[in-house]
Amino acid sequence: MSEDGTAGDEDGIGADTVEAVGKITEALETVERARGHLYSFHQLTGTADFQLGEGVELLRKARHHDLADRLEHDLVGRNVTPGHWTFQIIEEYDDTYWSVFRDFEKQARDTLTDGRRHLFEASLKEQRRTHGHPDHDAGPPPSRPRRP
Repeated sequence: MSEDGTAGDEDGIGADTVEAVGKITEALETVERARGHLYSFHQLTGTADFQLGEGVELLRKARHHDLADRLEHDLVGRNVTPGHWTFQIIEEYDDTYWSVFRDFEKQARDTLTDGRRHLFEASLKEQRRTHGHPDHDAGPPPSRPRRP
């Protein structure tokens, strides 16, 4: 932490650099959340398709064959966008955006902060913690040996 209270450290990484890399990492975290929503979209859409299939079978059982046939033909298993089921949207997102974003974020950290993660947050923790308080330690306690 510099004298003015901004993020920066003793290894010569400037506050502006720490803040910039922190913002890139924050953006990646937002992309990770968006990706999680894509998985929710994928699972919810798949669940709805199976529920629709069950509804179609119930329509048949209730002797509503014309509507059941139309639903089965036009909606069950339908692409959610032209040529795509939801898993394909996720795969394209991963291949064309998410993985590229991750690579650039890692490159920024490797190049500018010696690969260290969350330097901005670490400086905030140092600024906001109560020194000497047992629940405000600077880092986690040393690892305990595992029992066999």
